[in-house]
Amino acid sequence: MISTLSKKHSFDPVFDSRNVFRLILEAMSNPARVVNIKEYGDKLFGGDPLFLAVALTLLDNEVSFNTCENLPLADEIASLTLAKKANVETADFVFVREAEDIRKVTGSVKTGTPEDPHKSASVFIRNDGENSYRLTFFGPGVNGRKTTGVTQTVKDAIALRDARDCEYPQGIDLIFISGAGDMFAVPRSIRTEA
Repeated sequence: MISTLSKKHSFDPVFDSRNVFRLILEAMSNPARVVNIKEYGDKLFGGDPLFLAVALTLLDNEVSFNTCENLPLADEIASLTLAKKANVETADFVFVREAEDIRKVTGSVKTGTPEDPHKSASVFIRNDGENSYRLTFFGPGVNGRKTTGVTQTVKDAIALRDARDCEYPQGIDLIFISGAGDMFAVPRSIRTEA
């Protein structure tokens, strides 16, 4: 994997992965806080270098993923990470580029079980557009309440996830990434109100 990566990309599989991982952790620990991974995506080529940066950081041959039928992205992720392609219902990580796929994904990804809540999916969603809506976030990692502007995509994805009505610690972690590399997370324990 490293020799293929070094010929095509300048993304360092050790140091850059470590830095992207730290940014993902920061986003997950501080819901609705925006971090940026653009400098790491710029080191990769392909249809979606930002999703590739995340995949190279989190995926390996022991996990599975789905790209909502985006075959070029699926092939790139599989060849760079050796992760297994899977259907939406069984994938550990799901990458969503198109807003119309959000309903299908949030309605069918795995949410873990009461005994094994960690066997749920993490869903990475492309989030471009205007922050036309205001949402208030509250829960673990948010100091009191935090109100911020969000896109229609974020608003819809959170509403659809919450409609599944999973009892914590079960649930779905949502991570949104814009084309400019801005990333923020809405972990399963976070609730919102308009």
